[in-house]
Amino acid sequence: METKLSLQDQLEEVVDLVMASYDGSHPIDSLESAALPNRRAVIEALQHLHSAIYLGFYSTRPLDRSNLHYSISEHLYPAYAILVEQIRRAISFEAVCCRAAPDRDPKWAEEVVLRLFRKLPELRHLLNLDVVAAFDGDPAAKSVEEIVFSYPAIHAITTHRIAHELYLEPVPMIPRIMSEEAHSRTGIDLNPGARIGERFFIDHGTGVVIGETTMIGNNVKIYQGVTLGALSLPRGADLNSLRHRKRHPTIEDDVTIYSGATILGGDTVIGKGSVIGGNVWLVESVPPGSKISYNAALTRR
Repeated sequence: METKLSLQDQLEEVVDLVMASYDGSHPIDSLESAALPNRRAVIEALQHLHSAIYLGFYSTRPLDRSNLHYSISEHLYPAYAILVEQIRRAISFEAVCCRAAPDRDPKWAEEVVLRLFRKLPELRHLLNLDVVAAFDGDPAAKSVEEIVFSYPAIHAITTHRIAHELYLEPVPMIPRIMSEEAHSRTGIDLNPGARIGERFFIDHGTGVVIGETTMIGNNVKIYQGVTLGALSLPRGADLNSLRHRKRHPTIEDDVTIYSGATILGGDTVIGKGSVIGGNVWLVESVPPGSKISYNAALTRR
């Protein structure tokens, strides 16, 4: 007669099966968890930085000049401690996964975070220009406060400007964790490597994708569903040779790109003052002042 296993025995059997799958033959079998950055901690630090940048919008108590120093410190001190620890973990993990000896001084993480913090006034200036661009570019906006509180693009761009500074250091993993938090929250995918100029506005935002080596000038406006991407890699391509090449387009100053447009390739340049219509597919450059539209043939039945 067959003996029926208890629920606990069945679960133990499953645990053993899963454990056996950790045989070291797959990339996801790594057990170096102590070296991995903590995603929740990185997001907590990011939230502190958002609060320090937009203090009057995030504070739960009245603010004035008398308590401003304390209120900023309340966010920057914990953000500093968290980021230093997580950057150290990222460096340690990179050494393990890439089998390379760390070439950075133990104090490097502290110096990186301090450099980022010293740039916060400059980032606030850039973000103020982004907010004003959103207000000036959207007649539906009733106030600047509404934009900061509710526009997904402002959250995504704020996160991007922070993550981009860490990307330039270069800090491993942490910038991408930050950008993916914004992506999952807003539907806007901004790779932290992308270089974005002043007065940048993404209207609506859902489905926007901007790749790592994209360069965007000043006063650029894009709509939902726009892709600034790379061409598909040929079969058998040497990925290492492509990692440091420009693979994504350049968008010059004063360009508007309407919803659903796809612009691909590292050699593609959209000239200053151009307007790219909805659903356009571009894999070649256009001169300054161009107006590009997609005209599908109408089919009548």
